[in-house]
Amino acid sequence: MIVKTPTLDELGYIAADFGFDFSAADLQSLQMLMHGTLASHQRLQELVEPTLPVKYPRVPGYKPDAAEDPLNAWAHKCSIKGAKRGPLSGKRIAIKDNICVAGLPMMNGTSVLESYVPDIDATLVTRILDAGGEIAGKADCESLCFSGGSHTSDNGPTRNPFDRTRTTGGSSAGSAALVAAGEVDMAIGGDQGGSIRIPSAWCGTFGLKPTHGLVPYTGAFPIEATLDHLGPIARTTTDVALLLDVIAGEDGLDPRQTRVKTAAYTKALTGSVQGLRIGIVPEGFELAGVSEPDVDAAVRKAAGRFETLGAVVSTTSVPWHRDGIHIWNAIAIEGATQLMLKGNSMGTNWKGHYTTGLLDAFARGWHQRPNDLSETTKLVLLTGEYLQRNYHGRFYAKAQNLARRLAAAYDAAFAEVDLLLMPTLPMKATKIPAADCSREETIARALEMLPNTCPFDVTGHPAMNVPCALAQGLPVGMMLVGRQFDEATVLRASHAFEQAFNWKQS
Repeated sequence: MIVKTPTLDELGYIAADFGFDFSAADLQSLQMLMHGTLASHQRLQELVEPTLPVKYPRVPGYKPDAAEDPLNAWAHKCSIKGAKRGPLSGKRIAIKDNICVAGLPMMNGTSVLESYVPDIDATLVTRILDAGGEIAGKADCESLCFSGGSHTSDNGPTRNPFDRTRTTGGSSAGSAALVAAGEVDMAIGGDQGGSIRIPSAWCGTFGLKPTHGLVPYTGAFPIEATLDHLGPIARTTTDVALLLDVIAGEDGLDPRQTRVKTAAYTKALTGSVQGLRIGIVPEGFELAGVSEPDVDAAVRKAAGRFETLGAVVSTTSVPWHRDGIHIWNAIAIEGATQLMLKGNSMGTNWKGHYTTGLLDAFARGWHQRPNDLSETTKLVLLTGEYLQRNYHGRFYAKAQNLARRLAAAYDAAFAEVDLLLMPTLPMKATKIPAADCSREETIARALEMLPNTCPFDVTGHPAMNVPCALAQGLPVGMMLVGRQFDEATVLRASHAFEQAFNWKQS
C-alpha cells in the first residue's frame, strides 16, 4: 500500500468539515508540512507487525445446509483439534462468529464482512485448543451483535430448539442454540448488553457473563470496550466452570484486563449453599410493559428453593437497578458509534493487539455498503452521531460517571448478601418477526428484553443465567449476580440448584 499525499481538494473538504477558514495558499502550505509525517506512515507499511499465534493445523470446513442445520445456528462447521490431552479433552466447542479463528470465514452476522477470513486465533481459541478442546465451528450471531433477538443476522434467523417459531435470543444466538440442541458440549458467547445470558435464558442453557476483563477479548470484534465481555455457555454448571478455568486470566494484550483475579472454578462446585446469603432484588421484577407474571412467579419460586438447600434468602432493594438501562443506553450508543463504526472495529487510544486485517475488511465493507447494515446498527449510528454533534459526548461522559454510582449501589447490597437474584429476562421467548415486518417491530424484538441484563455489563459484575423452570413449554432463566471476580460463588450456587432440582419439571 502506498500512502498518498492528500490533494488540495481533499484537504479543502476536510477543512470545511471542521469549519476552518483556509486560503488556497494555506492548504498548499499544510500539504507540504504533511510530507514528513506521511513518510513515517509509509515506513510503517514496510515493517512487519506482531501477530497472534496459530498453533494447530486446520482445514477450512464448510457452511452446512438447512437439512444439517435446522436451527440455522451454524455460521461454519469444522474440526480443529488441539493438544492430545488436557482438561477439555473430548469436548466439542462452538465459537461465536465475532471471534477470530484462523482460516475460517468470519461474518459477525453481517454481509459487509462476508469475505473476511482471519489469519489469527483469538487468545481464548488458543487456550481452548491448548487444553485439548476441539473447535467444532463458528456459531452464527446477530448482525454486529447489536440485537437481543435472533432475527437480524444476514444469514437468517436462528430458531429456538424448544419452539422453532420463536427466537433463541441474541446476540450469541447460535452459541446457545447449538448447546441446547446437543450439537456441541460448550460454546463461547459475547455479552455487551446481555448477549450470553439472553439466549441462555430462552434456550435453557447455563451462560455466564464473567467479571469485565476476566476473559481476554483479544481477537474478538468489539462493540464498546467498557461493555465487552466473552464467556462460556454449556448445558451444565460444571462445564461452564470447566471452560472458565481454561479461558480466564490476563494475556497482556487486552486493556480491559486490570488487576484480574482468577480462581479454581470447578473446585468451587461443592453442591452446598449452606449459609449463603441470597438477596432477591425487587426492582428486577414487575417491570412495566415487559414483565410476564409467570416468569416472575417461576423465579420467585426458584429463589425460595434456595432456602430448602440451607441458604438465607431475603429481599434486597437496589433502586438504582431501574436506571441501569438508561446508563447503558448512553454508553452503548455513543461508545459503539465511536469504536465499532467510526473506529472501524478497533478505534484508537488503547494499548494492546489490534486486529488490523479485521479493521481493513470491516472499514471497506461498511463504507462501501452502508445500506447493508442492520436496522439496529443504523439506528445506533444515527443516534450516536447526532448526540456527538449536538452534545459533544456529554451524555456518554455523564453515563460513565454514573456507572460508578450504579456499581456502588450493587456493592452496597453485597455488604449484606453474597448473591443477588432476579429474572434474567422479564419475558419468555418471543416469536421471530416476519421478514417483511416493520422497522419498529424489528427493533422492538431486538431490544425489549434488556432491562435486567445490561446494567451488569456497565458495572462489570459477574452474572449468570440459571435455567429454573418451563412456562408454557418455554425456558425461564434466573439470574445470579456476584461480587467482582467472585464467579466461584455464582457457580457454586448455580451448581447446587442444578443438582437439587430438575428445572424442566419445576
